[in-house]
Amino acid sequence: MTTLAEPAIDVTVPPELSARAPAEARGGARDGVRMLVGRRATGAVEHRRFTDLPEALRPGDLLVVNNSATLPAALPGRLPDGTPVALHLSSAQPDQLGAHLVELRRQVPGSAASYYPPRESPARPGLRVALPAGGAAELVQPFTERLWYAELSLPAALLPYLEVHGRAIRYGYVDRDWPIEAYQTVFASVPGSSEMPSAARPFSPEVVARLAGRGVLVTPVTLHTGVASPEAHEAPYAERFHVPAATARLVGHVRAGGGRVIAVGTTVVRALESAVGPDGTLQETDGWTELVITPERGVRAVDGLLTGWHEPRASHLLMLAAVAGRPLLTACYREAVQGRYLWHEFGDVNLLLPD
Repeated sequence: MTTLAEPAIDVTVPPELSARAPAEARGGARDGVRMLVGRRATGAVEHRRFTDLPEALRPGDLLVVNNSATLPAALPGRLPDGTPVALHLSSAQPDQLGAHLVELRRQVPGSAASYYPPRESPARPGLRVALPAGGAAELVQPFTERLWYAELSLPAALLPYLEVHGRAIRYGYVDRDWPIEAYQTVFASVPGSSEMPSAARPFSPEVVARLAGRGVLVTPVTLHTGVASPEAHEAPYAERFHVPAATARLVGHVRAGGGRVIAVGTTVVRALESAVGPDGTLQETDGWTELVITPERGVRAVDGLLTGWHEPRASHLLMLAAVAGRPLLTACYREAVQGRYLWHEFGDVNLLLPD
């Protein structure tokens, strides 16, 4: 796993552009966020509202959404010396040896858990973290500098245990804990993501209905997100995904008819591109993907992308450049900073279209 050594986009995002609360708590509505539209063919950028999405697309286009539901994947814990920590569970499904990926963070009472720099992390093989109701997590071995394999010992099955004792993972830019419902999208139906597939958060039933009325199709895939850790800028690691046969057929039908396939979120791009067969057609696929999408690799199943705003050094920007091209991506990010767009999971969005 690699870390980007240099900023991918040469912009500085002021701290005040971090969305600190959901749009509803800021006096608006889920679908009331802003949307910057960029078009690769011309390099043009346009300031819109998310409610303009149906008009920004064409009849016959296909939106592919992630139907993974967000888990309350942050658990309070204590080290053997009594130090409070937060344990972020990075996968609801263990690997073949029964181990889960977890991240340890400092736990500061009344605020978001802060990051442990690698040299300061207490993580070590055999470290036992006490969890609520007599549960425990024992670290086994490192996966990366911040993520560890851990064996969980819980008094109940994992998902019911998290429902009772867990909360949504949040980072320091978010002003307080929000209910897990704030981290679900209208498409969420398959529990499994450690962090919200946030590109779809602005969708409301009204916008979905207007998309259908305009002749824009919507179809799901599933990709369960891990713990991204905004401080580390690591390349993505393996995540569980499923592309249904019906979605694979619909993507092929739309592209054959001249329609465009627009992924809603980087998770959808990763799932679709992981399901492209040797002949270039999309196939039903279920499993784990380690695919890292770069401009050199390119994309074969996706024509456009609706996404949130990422940190200038985030590894996801390599994927965005593969879809939109670096010139358009740079123009969008500079325009977004100048236009005071809001960043992160509760922020504004960027629609990247081919033409």
